[in-house]
Amino acid sequence: MSTVAVTDDTFDEEVKNSDIPVVVDFWAEWCGPCKQIGPALEELAAEYGGRIKVAKVDVDSNPNSAAAMGVRGIPALFIFKDGQVVSNRAGAAPKAALQSWIDSSI
Repeated sequence: MSTVAVTDDTFDEEVKNSDIPVVVDFWAEWCGPCKQIGPALEELAAEYGGRIKVAKVDVDSNPNSAAAMGVRGIPALFIFKDGQVVSNRAGAAPKAALQSWIDSSI
């Protein structure tokens, strides 16, 4: 499974109403650290298969979702489980750290 592009219009459906945990990455094309973690998130989405969903929200195109979540800086990562935020973190991190964070949250 690869990452899923989520918009303001699809946020509730793809994230809050998901039947599996969702890692949400708020990012932007111009953000260097966002580009650093992008490949790791793609790999993790594939490695976890259907056990989690990795959703990417472009904050430039979808400001409402970012504002609703209180995102002030990017990359901002949230884990949703059963429609609720169970964990969040900001900034880039190596793949191993992201995987550890996901494992401890789901």
